[in-house]
Amino acid sequence: MRAYLTVWRLPSAPVLLLSGFAGRLPSAMVPLALLLMVQQQTGSYAIAGLASATLGIASAVMAPVLGRLADRRGPRPVLFTQAALYPVLLAVLIAVVLGGAPSSAVVAASALAGAATPLVSGTVRALWSRVDVRVRATAYALDATATELVFVVGPTLVALLAVLVSPALAMGLAGLLAVVGALGIATSAPTRAYVPVVGSRSGLFSTVLAPGMPRLLVSGSALMLGFGALEVAIPAFADDLGSPGLSGLLLALWALGSTAGGLWFGARVVSISLPRQYRLLLLGVTIGLAPLAWISSPWALGVLLFLGGTAIAPTLTVQSTLVGSIAPVHATTEAFTWLSTITVGASAVGAAVGGALIEGPAGISGSLALAAVGAAGAVVLTLVPGRRPASAPLAMEPLAA
Repeated sequence: MRAYLTVWRLPSAPVLLLSGFAGRLPSAMVPLALLLMVQQQTGSYAIAGLASATLGIASAVMAPVLGRLADRRGPRPVLFTQAALYPVLLAVLIAVVLGGAPSSAVVAASALAGAATPLVSGTVRALWSRVDVRVRATAYALDATATELVFVVGPTLVALLAVLVSPALAMGLAGLLAVVGALGIATSAPTRAYVPVVGSRSGLFSTVLAPGMPRLLVSGSALMLGFGALEVAIPAFADDLGSPGLSGLLLALWALGSTAGGLWFGARVVSISLPRQYRLLLLGVTIGLAPLAWISSPWALGVLLFLGGTAIAPTLTVQSTLVGSIAPVHATTEAFTWLSTITVGASAVGAAVGGALIEGPAGISGSLALAAVGAAGAVVLTLVPGRRPASAPLAMEPLAA
C-alpha cells in the first residue's frame, strides 16, 4: 500500500482520482439509463438499442477530435465547454424521450448528447503521463482500478434509481456527476499549469500511425471485442437459468476480480519490459476466459470470472503505460482518446457478434468462446513485427501543487 500512498500524496492526485471517478460514471450510467427509458416509453428494444448505440458512437467519434484540440489549446476550454453543454443536452434528450417525440428525434438528441460527453478519461490519463516515471505505473494502476469500479457502481446506481424512481432520474444524476468531474479536473492545479507541447502539424491519423501504436490499438481492439461478447453472454447465461438478476452479480464479480488484480499489480515493481508484460498479461486474460464456454454452474462461473478478472486491470494498466510512452509528446490526450474510441467500437462489434452467436446454433457457449478467441487474438497480434517506437523520456514534471 506504500506505493499507493506515494501517489495519493502527490499534489492534486486526490482531485484527479475523485473527479476522474465522478466524471467517468456517466459513461457507465447514461447508455443503460437511456436504454431503459426509451424502452419504457416506446416498448421497443430496437429503438432503445439504436438510441444507446448512437450516443456511444457519437461520443467515440468526437473524442479524438476533442483530444487533438485539448493537446493544442489545453484541456480547460474543452472541459468548461462540455460541462456547460452536456447537462443541457441530456435534459433535451430526456424531454424528447418522455415527450413521445418520433424515433428520429430521439436518435438525433442521443447523438448530440454523446458528442458533448466530457473528455474526462483522456485528460486524466494524459495528466498521469506527466508524473514522475517512478510512480507513473502505480498511478495508471489506480486509474485502471477506479475505471473498473465505475462499471460496478454506475450500473448499480441506474438499476436502483430505475426501480425506485425512474431512469430519467439516473440520467439527471449522471449529468450532475459529469459536471462535477469535468469542473474538478478543469480547475485542478495540473490542468491549470498544463502547457501544450508544440509539435508539427500532422494529419488526422498521424497519432494512430505513430511507431508502436497500431499494434497496441489493434491488440486492444481484439481484447475488447472479446469483452463485448462476454458482456452479452453473461446476461444471456443468467436469463437461460431463469434468474436474470444474477447477471448483475456475475458482472460485479468480474469487475471486482479486476479491481483486486489492479490493486495488487500496481503495488509491485516489475523488472521485465512493458511489451513483454503486456503480452504475458494478455495471455493471463486468455487463460482466464478459456474455460467459461464449458461452465454450466452459475457459482463456478462466478468464481472463474473473479479469478480471470484479476488479469484485466493489470493489462489495462500496462496498456495505458505503453500509450503514454509511445504517443507523440504533443498528442498524448489524442492518443488516449483514440485508444478509447477504437476499443469502445470493438466492444460494440463483439456484443453484436456475440448476440448473433447466442441466437444461432453456437448459443451462449459460442459467445463465451468468442471472448477467449478475442483475447488470444490480442496475444498473437503483439507478436506481429512492427516499427519500434522512439525512446520515451524517463522523467516528466510532477503534478503541480
